Amino acid sequence: MSRTLNVIRLQFINKQTFIWVPLIVLGGAVLISVLIYAMIPIDTPKYGGGGQAPLWVFFAVGMSAMTLTFPFSQAMSITRREFFLGTMLTAILASGLMGLIFLIGGGIELLTNGYGVNGYVFHLPWVWETGPLGALIVYFTLALFFFVVGFTGATIYKSWGPMVLTIASVALALVLVGIAFLVTRLELWERVWIGILDLGAVGLALWGLVAIVVLSAVSFLAFRRATP
Repeated sequence: MSRTLNVIRLQFINKQTFIWVPLIVLGGAVLISVLIYAMIPIDTPKYGGGGQAPLWVFFAVGMSAMTLTFPFSQAMSITRREFFLGTMLTAILASGLMGLIFLIGGGIELLTNGYGVNGYVFHLPWVWETGPLGALIVYFTLALFFFVVGFTGATIYKSWGPMVLTIASVALALVLVGIAFLVTRLELWERVWIGILDLGAVGLALWGLVAIVVLSAVSFLAFRRATP
C-alpha cells in the first residue's frame, strides 16, 4: 500500500497537469460564460455548458498520466499493479476535488443570483434536481469518466501501437452509429428520451460508474502488455 501511495505522490508531482490547468480552464470558462450572459438582454435565467470545459481536460490528464509518468515509474521499480492502482486512486481524488469545486461554484451562483446577471455555469437544474449530493455524484463521475477514457486510450496505444488504437476507435464509432441507426429505424427515440428523463442526471451518472469499471478492466488487461 505504501508503494501505491507513492504512485499518488508521483502523479501529483506534476501539479500543473492535475490541478492548475483544469482550474485555469475552469476559471476561463466561467469568465467567458458570464461575459456572454451579460450581453444577453433577457431577465430569465441563462444556462450554458461552459462548465464542461475542465472536464474535457481530464481526458488529456488521463493520457498524460500514462504516457508521461509510466516510464518514470518503471525506472523506480514500481510494479504495474501498483502504478495502475495508484493512478486510479489519483484520478478518484482529482475527480472528487473537481466535483467539490463545481459544488462550491453552484452555491456561489445561488448566493449571487447568477453572478448578478442571472447566468449559471454550475447550478444546472437537471443536474441539481436531487440536491447537492446528486450534483456532486454527477460531476465526479464525468471527470473520472473522461480521465479513464484518456488513460485507456493511452494504455492501448502503449500496448499495441497507433494502428490498434485507431482500429478500436473506428470500431467503437461504428458500434455507436449502428445503435443510433437501429433506434432510428425502429422509431425508438421517444422511448430513449423518456428513459433518459426517468433516470435523471444521477441515474445516468450511476450507469457512468458502471462504464468506468468496464473501461478500467479493459485498461488493466491492456496495461499488462504496455511498454514504457
